[in-house]
Amino acid sequence: MSVTRNRFASVLAIAAAGSLAVFGIATPAHADNKLTIAFVMGAEADPFFKAMKVGADAEAAAKGVNLVWQGDPSVYSPATQIPIANQVLAAKPSGLVLIPTDPTALQSVSDAAVAAGIPVVNVDTHVNDLSKVTSFITGDNADGGAKAADALAKAIKYAKGKTYQVVVGLTSATATTNVARLAGFSAEIAKKYPGIKIVDKAYSQSQPAVANTNVSNWLTKYPKLAGIFAIDGTNAAGAASALQAKGLVGKIALIGYDAYPGNVALIKKGVFTALIAQNPAAEAKLAIDDLVAVLTKDPSAASIQKKVTIPNVVLTASTSAADLAKYTYVA
Repeated sequence: MSVTRNRFASVLAIAAAGSLAVFGIATPAHADNKLTIAFVMGAEADPFFKAMKVGADAEAAAKGVNLVWQGDPSVYSPATQIPIANQVLAAKPSGLVLIPTDPTALQSVSDAAVAAGIPVVNVDTHVNDLSKVTSFITGDNADGGAKAADALAKAIKYAKGKTYQVVVGLTSATATTNVARLAGFSAEIAKKYPGIKIVDKAYSQSQPAVANTNVSNWLTKYPKLAGIFAIDGTNAAGAASALQAKGLVGKIALIGYDAYPGNVALIKKGVFTALIAQNPAAEAKLAIDDLVAVLTKDPSAASIQKKVTIPNVVLTASTSAADLAKYTYVA
């Protein structure tokens, strides 16, 4: 078995771990003669990134490196991410894990890091030009979108010859995860469920309250709405709140992404027909492993995969309690 496969196998055994003290932006990168790896994500409050931080904390502690964890407190936007990323780079970390909110807008940040001799790993989302990036680690987003389409069709009891209105809630029009999930969802519908029509899309910038408003507006605009695909966790949380407030649980199918603890609890209550779960802690672990291997010139660096795609898991009411607990994001 290759070094890369051994690393990937170890990822699947990650358990929750205690937090490592996070160093601020102004901390000199090599003040204690340790490597410093900076993670710059979109919105710190997002439970997906909180779960990712659990994996990052654990692996940083295991590898003996300092961890800088920075992002806007709540807004997922290049306008808020770029100044934070530039501040982080000014402190000259040893390596950078960049989770770009926009593939074009964050390209300059990635390029600046590489030009300064700071290796970059993209996680979850990616910049347009990955040629100089050490690796890109993500979930299987197109597959997740396709699985969401299948789950939605089953929930609405899809039948040939009938027409069904569905809507899609996204965080961003350009975040590569959202784009790939929507593409996978749309392609599966076109291939297998031509009667399903995507009648609207809206964006939340990773804020559940905005997603709630978007869904509430749809419920008024589309009285015959059959289903909702909430393409990430914050949209799923907002959509769930809106359906519950309107007394429409069980009447409109809701397929969500991300196994936030609150959302997982709503599966058994019938609010969600299905949730597509990722493994954010595993993504963080692999990112740190890749950067440490490159920075220490470890022989394993030669086997680093340029792209690693981690499978999704579909959670439903029939999923065992043990598996629901296993895949629920830990914060």
